[in-house]
Amino acid sequence: MFQDEAGFGRINKPKYCWCEKGIRPSVPCHHIREYRYAYGAVEPVTGDSFFLIMPYNNTACMNKFLEELSKKYAEDIILMVCDGAAWHKSSTLIIPENVELFYLPPATPEMNPIEQIWKEIRKRGFRNEIFSTLEKVIDRLCDTICSLTKTDVTSITGREWILSCF
Repeated sequence: MFQDEAGFGRINKPKYCWCEKGIRPSVPCHHIREYRYAYGAVEPVTGDSFFLIMPYNNTACMNKFLEELSKKYAEDIILMVCDGAAWHKSSTLIIPENVELFYLPPATPEMNPIEQIWKEIRKRGFRNEIFSTLEKVIDRLCDTICSLTKTDVTSITGREWILSCF
């Protein structure tokens, strides 16, 4: 599985959009610094995915993510490919027995296909909209993640170099 985290919050960046000819689109924007973090893991061959929404990017949240992932796939051995974030290599990180971490080289997000999942989530659920509360951001994030099918995950993450390994 390929793992990563991404922040979602009340700060938004205007994105391109369509409108009638001769009309200039008006896109709302605000800069409220409230975030939640989606921890995710995807399996490009089967399309399986696992996500948790957490308050922080830190070792405690990563420990909870690994614990819950391990429970969901208790009968499997999971090779988890992740980046070198500090909380992935912390001395207090608790790695379950059925999980083995494999680290990508530094500064190579293009090697982690879950990065494309984050782009898809932002495209589907966070385009040119402002949210009045952080709870509304979390609700939208959950709805958007739940809208991803196994076929979606496979088509987004199933790169030839990954699929050919299996």
